[in-house]
Amino acid sequence: MSSLNGVLIKGIGGFYYVEAAGEIYECKAKGIHRRKGMTPLAGDNVRITVNNEGYCSLDEILERKNFLIRPPVANIDKLFVLASTCDPLPSTLVIDKMTAIAQDKGIECAIVFTKEDLKSDEGLADIYRKSGFETYTVSSANGTGLDEIRNAINGNICVFSGNSGVGKSTLLNALIPELALETGEISEKLGRGRHTTRQVELFKVGGGYIADTPGFAAIDMMDTKLMIRKENLPFCFKEFLPYLGLCKFSTCTHVADKGCKICEAIENGEVMKSRHESYVAMYNEVKDIKDWELK
Repeated sequence: MSSLNGVLIKGIGGFYYVEAAGEIYECKAKGIHRRKGMTPLAGDNVRITVNNEGYCSLDEILERKNFLIRPPVANIDKLFVLASTCDPLPSTLVIDKMTAIAQDKGIECAIVFTKEDLKSDEGLADIYRKSGFETYTVSSANGTGLDEIRNAINGNICVFSGNSGVGKSTLLNALIPELALETGEISEKLGRGRHTTRQVELFKVGGGYIADTPGFAAIDMMDTKLMIRKENLPFCFKEFLPYLGLCKFSTCTHVADKGCKICEAIENGEVMKSRHESYVAMYNEVKDIKDWELK
């Protein structure tokens, strides 16, 4: 009988698959996790026991540095937010909601524009580079940008997320051809893709892991599990940080207040206008929400 530390790769049908000491072990979780109300998640650092008959038990979930409920992933080092340059058209508001949620959870973000071979990003990549994000433009068809993505994954647990149809599974196939993941076609009638991923699973890429994330396509700020309180929202836009605390009034909402340093920065071209527009839209969604409604 031996005890090993490893990374939980996926869970399905009550079984958990853990990579430890260069092997994948199929484990059953001990009941203590249910009694503590703690569900094992992909990305968890865990301790398992392997006995001489080959039975494996998941004994302990080690402390998490962060986690998301939707998608259910733990210990995320980097969230890759995918948006296509066309079909479906990119939405800066959707991108900015994802980056804000990641910032609120203490997760680093990178922006990836896909389908570069079909249409240019028309300056969108520059918006995010100027806002302080790692930003990539890729084509799974001709291989543009794939080596840069591989380098960014190295040493990290990474989540790929974005609207249906932006090419998550296609990009994963291009990065790891042997996976042969199912890809979905774009519905011409609806102008969006069908979900093709069934479960969160980590895949090894070089010295890191990547996860596809079903159910994380449509981010709703009214979902209390993801909602950012209005007082925290300005801190979720990293380019706002140098200006916070410098406004004329301590009660500044940074929407259109007199003496707002962020609004001045927009006029001076130091903060991108589309990013502030997303902030205002998100602020208006949450400004009247009471704390008790988040519980």
